[in-house]
Amino acid sequence: MHPDRWQEIDTILLDMDGTLLDLHFDWTFWMDYLPKAYAEHHQLSLADAQHTVRTAITEQTGTLNWYCLDYWSERFELSVADLKHDIKHLIRAHPDVLVFLDALKKNHKQVIMVTNAHRDALALKLEMTQIAPYFDHMISAHDYRCPKEDPSLWSKIQQDFPFDPERTLLIDDNIRALQTAETFGIKYLLAAIHVSPHLDKIDPQGYDFFEFYTEIMPPLLDNQVKT
Repeated sequence: MHPDRWQEIDTILLDMDGTLLDLHFDWTFWMDYLPKAYAEHHQLSLADAQHTVRTAITEQTGTLNWYCLDYWSERFELSVADLKHDIKHLIRAHPDVLVFLDALKKNHKQVIMVTNAHRDALALKLEMTQIAPYFDHMISAHDYRCPKEDPSLWSKIQQDFPFDPERTLLIDDNIRALQTAETFGIKYLLAAIHVSPHLDKIDPQGYDFFEFYTEIMPPLLDNQVKT
């Protein structure tokens, strides 16, 4: 994104997992740790447990259930929220995220987190990182009972947390979320393609994109308080 664009942006909507935080924790939990716990709890082979868990996850792709810890706890008969605490040491922000968030704050931007993550998952991520103080608001899609893949979410958020779509930037690794935001009318859209050093980069599918926050760091703007 060209540095001059920051002058045209008042509000930044930021996704959490994969965008601000390394997706390695989530990938490890859902693809490795949870199947092992499921196999042990239900006395299944690891292969059978992996098949059951991964099939169930695939079935719910794009729905709010996909992100809902309560749903998965009931479906798998396990306390998914408690299990996440077992490997919480894997939770970490991407490099330069705190520097980026601090730059937004110093430039007096309205900064809003919009995540599909369940509130319990959000609380755990905030416990393990230092990102919370940089946000004016932190929104879980569960508050509105629809995910970012649902175009209606953006208007619902705008009603509660007013922003001008023409002067708003969404940064997300979820291409479907970028698409629904574009349909709603959010003008500036950026795909975060480097979700984890342990995983492949995502395909931005024609959207402007970046790998590292140093590439999109806002410059010192005229309205920033100089010290």
